[in-house]
Amino acid sequence: MNNPRIFSGRFPMTRLRRMRQFPWLRKLVSETKLSVDDLIWPLFIHEHEGSEPIASMPGVERLGIDGVVRAVGEARALGIPAVALFPVVDVSKKNEEADESFHENNLICRATRAIRKEHGDSIGVICDVALDPYTSHGHDGLVRNGQVVNDETVEVLVRQSLSLAAAGCHMVAPSDMMDGRVAAIRRALDNAGRQDVGIISYAAKYASAFYGPFRDAIGSVSALGATDKKTYQMDPANVCEALREVAMDLEEGADIVMVKPAGTSLDIIAEVRKTFLAPTFAYQVSGEYAMIRAASDAGWIDGPRAMLESLLAIKRAGADGILTYFAPEAARRLAEMRS
Repeated sequence: MNNPRIFSGRFPMTRLRRMRQFPWLRKLVSETKLSVDDLIWPLFIHEHEGSEPIASMPGVERLGIDGVVRAVGEARALGIPAVALFPVVDVSKKNEEADESFHENNLICRATRAIRKEHGDSIGVICDVALDPYTSHGHDGLVRNGQVVNDETVEVLVRQSLSLAAAGCHMVAPSDMMDGRVAAIRRALDNAGRQDVGIISYAAKYASAFYGPFRDAIGSVSALGATDKKTYQMDPANVCEALREVAMDLEEGADIVMVKPAGTSLDIIAEVRKTFLAPTFAYQVSGEYAMIRAASDAGWIDGPRAMLESLLAIKRAGADGILTYFAPEAARRLAEMRS
């Protein structure tokens, strides 16, 4: 029996559960909307014909160029605004100087030209700028006397960016975390008459334990061995440093800034978006994808719901765009929910 003294006063007049009673009402008062417009699909490209499954990323495959062109068509049909391309480089083409990274006819340049020929400007093509797919040691930069060197690496990143721009990418995305590379790339693109090519900077990229499946996917995990990337990727403990990195990259000419990984950096995404009011992307990385997929496959969680909830949380934190391997599946689910 309700005690009138307990329920007297203001409390019974304000019942927040009233707004949760019906699906239509929950939709009307929903504060955050996740849509296909928020999604970017990362794709792995290898030199071979056909597709090849990635064991540590169930449901994700390495694709040949023809397969990537078809996948981009699928993304376009689903309404996904952009794809991000990552090469799986043959071991024979890797060396300590990453020469293949700026070759005008390398795998990623050929794939970009094929995509643009088939799809034009109807879907965005974002190309990663980093050396780890091309180095025999697996680092994102050149190594001298056991150290990843900054300025020499930036020179190679500039050459790589110019090659990707010439191949037709809409935006380059330096993910290497070298100091000053955004300014150098912007200056070089502008001097080459490519003011139209944008820069998505991986501004706050943490030295995370969640990148393992990605390194497996591109074939750098064995080359990297027991070494790590902590001298250039950020300490996950740091917030202020992330804001300084973002500020520097925006000042140097970045059009969009990226936070990576997304799921363990929701506070960073929120701080970046609130502080700089600049377009902010986040990368739901391979380890995040693999955990959700593995738990779903084992029957421990509702996979589709967990997928959408994880993406909604990233959106809620303030991300304008989300790189996720779930992109096509999420796009289909969101379409079903609208119908």
